[in-house]
Amino acid sequence: MKILALDSSGLVASVALVTEDELLAEYTVNYKKTHSQTLLPMLGEIVTMIGLDLSEIDAIAVSSGPGSFTGLRIGSATAKGLGYALDKPIISVPTLDALAYNLYGTDKIICPIMDARRKQVYTGLYEFNNNDFKVVMKSSITGIMDIIKEINNINKEVIFIGDAVPIYKEMIKDNIKPSFSFSPSHLSRQRAGAVGALSIDYYKNNKTETSFEHAPVYLRLSQAERELKEKAI
Repeated sequence: MKILALDSSGLVASVALVTEDELLAEYTVNYKKTHSQTLLPMLGEIVTMIGLDLSEIDAIAVSSGPGSFTGLRIGSATAKGLGYALDKPIISVPTLDALAYNLYGTDKIICPIMDARRKQVYTGLYEFNNNDFKVVMKSSITGIMDIIKEINNINKEVIFIGDAVPIYKEMIKDNIKPSFSFSPSHLSRQRAGAVGALSIDYYKNNKTETSFEHAPVYLRLSQAERELKEKAI
């Protein structure tokens, strides 16, 4: 089984090729370029470097959201285009689930936090129970103090991960009650390798969709949609 995985849900652009047993290739860039400039060239590099015939892949996994509206649209459009052209199914993997999966096997509660702006974060809570990945709290958008209060109620050691950590690190330090830590830099951002690894179970359980069915998950209206709604009131 070979799965091509894409993640462009945040500032990071990442492409990977995974099997059940190996990460065959991964190209990840955390730099201020639009994903429309990076995603396909990165895929092209992987295809060239490992001599990949795209017709050999079984599915295309993509980080489905939440995240950057523009980034999610680019990732979704890329996955849909490839899925249609290659006649391959698409596997939608929740962004925060894949981000938490970077910390596979930890005995701590995992709290990914992505900057949603307007003093909010995209977040969720996860843990591994005998290496089984468990969703403790589903993806949501909330204020940073709300998720801190939730963690304080659970009262279990937690590790924070994601691009909102630098923004809210001091607030976390000042308000969190249980023991806590922050993920190391090499695991702190989205990686297509994690998207692909998590998608293996989705594929085995037939959690796939066609290119026509796939759509990203935003969790809230875009800025343009919010402004239009406010004008209508």
